[in-house]
Amino acid sequence: MVSLLCLLQVRESMTAPELARELEVSERTVARDVLALAEAGVPVYAERGRAGGYRLLGGYRSKLTGLHQAEAEALFLSGVPAAATGMGLEEAAAAARRKASAALAPPFRDAPQRVGQRFHLDAPRWFRAAETPEVLPELSRAVWSDLKVAASYARGNEVVRRELEPHGLVLKAGVWYVIARHGQRFPSYRVDRFRSVEVSGEGFARAEDFDLAAFWEEKSEEFARSLLRETIDIRVSPSGLRKLSAATDRLGAREAEATAGEPDAEGWVTTRLPVESLDIAYDQLLALGPELEVLAPPELRHRFAQAARRLTALYDS
Repeated sequence: MVSLLCLLQVRESMTAPELARELEVSERTVARDVLALAEAGVPVYAERGRAGGYRLLGGYRSKLTGLHQAEAEALFLSGVPAAATGMGLEEAAAAARRKASAALAPPFRDAPQRVGQRFHLDAPRWFRAAETPEVLPELSRAVWSDLKVAASYARGNEVVRRELEPHGLVLKAGVWYVIARHGQRFPSYRVDRFRSVEVSGEGFARAEDFDLAAFWEEKSEEFARSLLRETIDIRVSPSGLRKLSAATDRLGAREAEATAGEPDAEGWVTTRLPVESLDIAYDQLLALGPELEVLAPPELRHRFAQAARRLTALYDS
């Protein structure tokens, strides 16, 4: 009934079918709840005709729009509907949006609709279906409530069991991660590798200095840097240098640009590029074609020379 009242404050007039659809109830339930609101002193009435529907007397404002804790927290996820749904907060987010809309002055009540028409977040990468791990709602409940969990986690070919204190969830390119304290460390785990999660009734004291955003940024940088185990020498054109971050690792491209020497007579620069491996570098840098020359190591330069000869023979024919 509170949700129904909030909807009428926001929309001014709604038919029984519209209310039933929005609230996921029957029209009979809508009629019964409207009657109950009227008996409780709420000035709601039905207007007949083609433009009719349920309305509130002009100027009526309910004081029943206070947000519960779960709704207030879910409100900050309302712009990320897939994340809210995956974490089991869809209903709380919807209720929070209704209450927030009802609390707005009439000229601004279309704000949620305006935002929805102008901004949409699609987190997963292209050509990759987003999958919600089955354990995510339970893990989310533990994160919100600061509860310990007993989790089984796939690591390589074995399944290990851990007692964890989950501090935060991160959605990265459609993949969920949980950062949990284990002993004195804060490792991160891919949620889709959890085989089971059992939420205990035992709470834990959160680390007061734990900053989820700062932690993830630092660990992401460390992880990206740890992958760059090789270094190659390259000579690259101005066009190739601009395209380098799109073809290879962003962090490596940034370092290559920062350490580049002075341009030669043709505008090309010589620099060192950190890469994950020579095989990966070969696959990535082929995309730059004649805009980049590999100088060292010799074995990688030889592979590019072979590729150039094969391309020449292919197009000459």
